[in-house]
Amino acid sequence: MEKKFDINEEGFSIRCKLFTRDSDKTVRTFDDVVIVTHGFGSHKDTAGTANFGEHMVNKYKGYAVIAFDWPCHGEDARKKLEIEECMTYLRLVTAYAKTELQAERVYNYSTSFGAYLTLRYMIEQENPFAKIALRSPAVNMFESMDKHLTEENRTKLAKGKEVQVGFERKLKIDNSLLDSLKSFDVREQEYFDFADDMLILHGTKDEMIPFAISQEFAENNVIEFISVEGANHPFQNQNHMALAIAKIVEFFGPET
Repeated sequence: MEKKFDINEEGFSIRCKLFTRDSDKTVRTFDDVVIVTHGFGSHKDTAGTANFGEHMVNKYKGYAVIAFDWPCHGEDARKKLEIEECMTYLRLVTAYAKTELQAERVYNYSTSFGAYLTLRYMIEQENPFAKIALRSPAVNMFESMDKHLTEENRTKLAKGKEVQVGFERKLKIDNSLLDSLKSFDVREQEYFDFADDMLILHGTKDEMIPFAISQEFAENNVIEFISVEGANHPFQNQNHMALAIAKIVEFFGPET
């Protein structure tokens, strides 16, 4: 069962989607809640997120899944992307899982830009997650965004102006965002203390985030790494996505 709702806190309205079992229509609390975050230019309403949510809650009793839109993405009302607001969204969604759904354990499944934000949150804020699964993590987020800027946008940014970037939906960025991304490179951080509860999946044909640097990041932090042969950045091939979902659902399952 899917249900859309908003988290209205601290002047923000975070657009969310909750996945639960059809048989749990009257259930209000869950022991285990998985938070799903999407990549840059994407949104919470992708087929991949829906497939994951359905598989997760149907396989294990007592689980719920929350997906949400980052600022300026999907149905979110904000126009200019700022890292601080992204951190606030992740904090508020996590707090909702713990307080409103009374989750004893909160998990995090994040992709690309969402993975970068999760890794940054763990260092700058806290790690409230029992387990973390990252797919195609943007461990070189600044470099990835910088190389896709047009010359026209570079000129405008150099003059201190805002520019519009994105795919289906355009959002505004300025030099402060790029400076923030440049100032926090996840490859310069240490994640040893969290490594036992982390999993990274990356496609060998990723055209956005090079497979080799993701693998190196995992090796440097002793994080379990699964290479998916032939998968591109968004795992568009259904078989690749099905494999990723199966691995992550199993990883988040109850301890035996």
